[in-house]
Amino acid sequence: MPLQTKKTRIVVIGVGAVGSTTAYTLLLRERMDELVLIDANQEKAVGDALDMNHGLPFLGQSKVWAGTYEDCKGADIIIITAGAAQRPGESRIDLLKRNVAIYESITTEVLKYNDDGILLIASNPVDVMAYFTWKKSGWPVNRIIGSGTLLDSARFRYLIGEELNIDSRSVHAHIIGEHGDSELPLWSLANIAGTEIALSDEVKEQIFTNTKDAAYQIISAKGATYYAIALALDRICTAILHNEAAVLNLSTLLQDYHGVSDVYLGVPCIVDREGIREVLKLNMTPSEEEMFRSSASKLKEIIQSISL
Repeated sequence: MPLQTKKTRIVVIGVGAVGSTTAYTLLLRERMDELVLIDANQEKAVGDALDMNHGLPFLGQSKVWAGTYEDCKGADIIIITAGAAQRPGESRIDLLKRNVAIYESITTEVLKYNDDGILLIASNPVDVMAYFTWKKSGWPVNRIIGSGTLLDSARFRYLIGEELNIDSRSVHAHIIGEHGDSELPLWSLANIAGTEIALSDEVKEQIFTNTKDAAYQIISAKGATYYAIALALDRICTAILHNEAAVLNLSTLLQDYHGVSDVYLGVPCIVDREGIREVLKLNMTPSEEEMFRSSASKLKEIIQSISL
């Protein structure tokens, strides 16, 4: 008899713009055997699943269906994208109070059926929501992951590449801290093949401003961002499922990281089948370290204002 291997299952909770685009991206890249869509609007989840199933003759053998929280049982990764949508001109932090109640309900339901998967948090403000989920779940911190500054770093690398006319995949640069207004660029470590990036202070400032404000620009233009974050979430899932030990800038709990503790922030992490295996401590200049601590203080104030 042939050996039967466990089927890989990914659950996406929340099939709005981000959730449905993420699910479609995962399906196109054939990341899993089973893909479950869960949404408060069951009809929308059913419609998305049906639409994706009709494309399976062009793809592989993935099974896609609109499910319930019971389908979280045995899931390898549960991606939570549910939450109130960010409004034009609204900061990510403004979303917090509207999203905490939603997450309270979702986390309670997931925990009924799954205790050994990985929770991947994408809803904003992602650092606070990931911290809240970790507190609520009681799970080991390595299995509660926020998408962090992975997308911000990609935007940063893209803009540097555009400025220098170099493939962005060859640009090594980090955005760390909050996924939001207090994030910071590590220009001191930015490089191309180990060589320093030669740009004026004015150009650097413009690149960072465009990085930080990218979401606001896109939301103003079309109402939401979803393509790039879907690719970022796919990248995280791939690192987990393939046990890559890849280094990705994700949001995780920090303990004495440049003097910062008990807060989720985006920093480079080694990611494998167990989730976040290790947090890499970067060398920062004194001014970068000061900005990082300021970002942490802002997030901690917000966290402390909520009853967890």
